[in-house]
Amino acid sequence: MATRQTGQIGNMDSGFSPPQINNLEDTGLSPLWLQDLILKVLYFRGYLTGFKIAEEIALPFAGVVDQLLFTLKQEKSIEVKSSQGGLGDGAYTYGITSAGIIRAREALDRSQYAGQAPVPFEVYNEAIRRQKSGKMTVTTRTMRQILSQMVISETTFQKLGPALNSGTSIFMYGPPGNGKTSIARAFGNLVLSQNMYIPYALYLDGQVIKVYDAVSHSLAPDTENSGSSTGNLRSNTRRDPRWVKIRRPFIVVGGELTLEGLDLVFDDTTKFYEAPFQVKANGGILLIDDFGRQQVRPRDLLNRWIVPLENRLDYLRLHTGRKVEVPFDVLIVFSTNLPPKDLVDEAFLRRLRHKIEIGDPSFEEFREIFKRVSQVKRVEYNDQGLAYLLQEWYIKRNRKLRASHPRDLLDQILDISSYLSVPPTMSRDMLDRAAKAYFVDI
Repeated sequence: MATRQTGQIGNMDSGFSPPQINNLEDTGLSPLWLQDLILKVLYFRGYLTGFKIAEEIALPFAGVVDQLLFTLKQEKSIEVKSSQGGLGDGAYTYGITSAGIIRAREALDRSQYAGQAPVPFEVYNEAIRRQKSGKMTVTTRTMRQILSQMVISETTFQKLGPALNSGTSIFMYGPPGNGKTSIARAFGNLVLSQNMYIPYALYLDGQVIKVYDAVSHSLAPDTENSGSSTGNLRSNTRRDPRWVKIRRPFIVVGGELTLEGLDLVFDDTTKFYEAPFQVKANGGILLIDDFGRQQVRPRDLLNRWIVPLENRLDYLRLHTGRKVEVPFDVLIVFSTNLPPKDLVDEAFLRRLRHKIEIGDPSFEEFREIFKRVSQVKRVEYNDQGLAYLLQEWYIKRNRKLRASHPRDLLDQILDISSYLSVPPTMSRDMLDRAAKAYFVDI
């Protein structure tokens, strides 16, 4: 059984930092493409200062955006609408001209992306390789710390640490309600204690692929680019602002997962791509929860993972038909309540590094869970009440113990006691009322 330990797991960085951008060539992007990006931003946003334009496209003003604006002014695509004396070109307010509107609309016909400048695809691949999550190593002490809130058999506990250290794949199976998802989320909390950099978007063959997702990714404190929002993008910027510092990802997908969702998703309206789940999870963990409940057949879904799991490389397809290679630096966790024999064959199980059964708790483990949850929920615990519950509602009825039952039954007691205006206790009457409201014979 895991014992409670105190202490914190400190934040750790990958050691990688995107290099500073000093000129247009450092972006790896065509000046014409960047000019179109600025015109699209002005088309949608109206009048903006030079510093604000730099912030919108996540590039330094000095040496990069100022050069782009100078060319656009010469070509009569933009014009200065107002200026604040003494603050330089970055404080000028720019507006798009009729000629600029024509060019912006032509650019929008190709792609409606108008956000942070993307990073070349090959630069992203190299950055992911340099930030490999496999460098993380956990010990027994660390595992007891991150799983301190859970009661797990020692046999199961000793399998979890090596599985996490593998950084490759874990197949967790067993009856529902015993903590498979909670264990995976505890893994995620450890991963979230480490930081890495990802780009807002990628550039490939003239196409944009959005990577950063505010829902999937958690921002980390960034001391390299501190200061005012506009100041970050002037000449004193210490790293490429097209990258964002995040906690290593922990992404959960369930029944909504499809084969199409594992490839580049092209939006016919906006004409740019959204990165698939496994790319957004690069450097972290991808949890496929409730595996086997997806609309796609489990075997088809598993076959999709064979090459990435074996070679640590994935292949994505553009709508033009071109295939591109991308690192697969993901700890993928399959969690299922279904029998493994109904989902996978021996050949695929061999490719999954660690197979861990999360079984039902023993009576002693069930008692420990009940005591912990009672304390949290402020319901007075007593052994006599638990003995009665076990005898009447489990042993006599041949009902399996589940790790989630103490929490759910105590919630029932709290609901009933609130309704009756009496203190919540583990009396026989309360336990009977709670069990009758909770259990259903199937």
